[in-house]
Amino acid sequence: MSVIYVLIPIAILLTALGIYLFFWAVKSDQFDDLEKQGLSILFEEDKNNTVENNKKDKQETSNNDS
Repeated sequence: MSVIYVLIPIAILLTALGIYLFFWAVKSDQFDDLEKQGLSILFEEDKNNTVENNKKDKQETSNNDS
């Protein structure tokens, strides 16, 4: 029974900490764009391919001009 006197304050502290962290995350705009990170995975490869394609195009253009 004496354990409950320790567990209840710990539970209250953890709950208060969780609520504080949630409001901090909302205030610091952590939840503004939830899909951004998921979509960035799809477009990173396109960026790399675009850079490589631009380099190839420049090389082909310079080779054709010669």
